[in-house]
Amino acid sequence: MNDRSTELLRFRPLLPNARVTDEMSRDEQFQNATLRPIIKFQNTLLIAAFRNYVQKHKNFFHGLTLPKKLEYIEHAIQKDMKFRNSLKGMVIGQFTVEEYENYILNSSALNKRMMNMVIERLKDQVQLFELVPLSQ
Repeated sequence: MNDRSTELLRFRPLLPNARVTDEMSRDEQFQNATLRPIIKFQNTLLIAAFRNYVQKHKNFFHGLTLPKKLEYIEHAIQKDMKFRNSLKGMVIGQFTVEEYENYILNSSALNKRMMNMVIERLKDQVQLFELVPLSQ
């Protein structure tokens, strides 16, 4: 392993619940060993990216009900290819070369897993996107 790979792996959080077993598919192993730790590590950046997305779309998100906000998050990531690709880059950029070589073997299915995980993470933190009134 080269220095870049060593450093990338060193910064990733350990996730005891993200187990990898021989019975799992390769994609599930990749999800638990690579995607989960990276997405957790990049959480603050993913939140900042979504906040920026909301702002660039004239804060329409803030006028929605909670169920509609959850739909908006999903729709933004699934339908806006530019935004989706930006989020994918935030995750893929944290891959080691070895992980990238595994990723390209089945990138389509892994992209779907990756984006579903990002969608769920943002939905679980929807309260962080609320407008905070200025104190008087």
